[in-house]
Amino acid sequence: MVVDKQNSVDKILGKSPELTQLRSLIKKCAASDAPVLLRGESGTGKELVSKALHNQSVRASKPFVAINCGAIPDQLLESELFGHRKGAFTGATCDRKGRFELAHTGTLFLDEIGDMPSQLQVKFLRVLEEKVVQPLGGISELGVDVRIIAATHRNLEEMVAEGGFREDLLYRLNVLPVRVPPLSQRKEDIPELLSHFSKAFAVNGNKVNFTRRSLLLLQAYSWPGNVRELSNLVQRFSVLYPGKTIDLSKIPEEFLSQELIHMTRFSEDSDTEEQYRDSATGKDDSTNFHEANEEEGFNYQGGMDLSVSDFEQIIELSNTITTLPDAGVPTKDLLNNIETNLIRTALDQTDGNVSKASELLQMGRTSLIQKINKYELDKD
Repeated sequence: MVVDKQNSVDKILGKSPELTQLRSLIKKCAASDAPVLLRGESGTGKELVSKALHNQSVRASKPFVAINCGAIPDQLLESELFGHRKGAFTGATCDRKGRFELAHTGTLFLDEIGDMPSQLQVKFLRVLEEKVVQPLGGISELGVDVRIIAATHRNLEEMVAEGGFREDLLYRLNVLPVRVPPLSQRKEDIPELLSHFSKAFAVNGNKVNFTRRSLLLLQAYSWPGNVRELSNLVQRFSVLYPGKTIDLSKIPEEFLSQELIHMTRFSEDSDTEEQYRDSATGKDDSTNFHEANEEEGFNYQGGMDLSVSDFEQIIELSNTITTLPDAGVPTKDLLNNIETNLIRTALDQTDGNVSKASELLQMGRTSLIQKINKYELDKD
């Protein structure tokens, strides 16, 4: 999730249906003072959503205070939230305001609420119900007017069942549930995000671009680290290759995840096989997608080109293609070719051991043997 410097909900990057729905939900929730519970995987941008909620609310001109419940030791978290008075514990040499007091009349964002220790959950629940806090070592209570936004990547319902999270606190927080989608569910937003981060991390104005093949690979990648992982990857390339057009097949493997390494290798294998078929049939196709369209940068808008390799066609079809070419798509041939390549790669990787290859392909040994016979790979 990425927003501009003003964190306006209208500037959250992405045109996917998931992002459109999220923007609409943010606007509705921002009009209320009810607690919001943001759910989503790590790296999806839950804090940015919380800031958009704050900036769209009537509290926009008031403080926005954030705290990560999982990043502060349990014994210090209570003091961070509620504050303390001088002499409350060893090292408390002066009075200190807690996050609740600092966020008074504004918004308090509690990230990773699932990591809050059980004994503190009771005190937190009391603050939500009575809207007062008592600093450590203090006698009097302080009234606080704070809008609560909490976030977690954990399954709080499972934690409740296991006794790790209070059920009554979950009910208090989950008044307005908002799910932040993972990047894997909105891959059509990836080109826009790559463009944004390439500009943001440009070295002396020299931003990186990506070849068409690399862009297709990045759209097909699963992004387990979500937008945070994408941001880190673009920053890495921007530092190492400022102003260059990135071809993932030319990037040292230590700079790529294992999944991207395997995808890149498979892509190259598909190219090699296609070149072999072309040479055998006398076909002359000089198009090189590692070099083509470098000047286009991020202007690639998708669309099916039946002259590209089977691998690229499969990737393009999987990346939310909404319009098929007038000439049609040879689906059966494409799927057979991709399956053949996968089986051949697995057999090569296991030195022809069918049992090990079937494990790599996650299919039964008998099924693999049938496919080997079907594609006549036993002759290779």
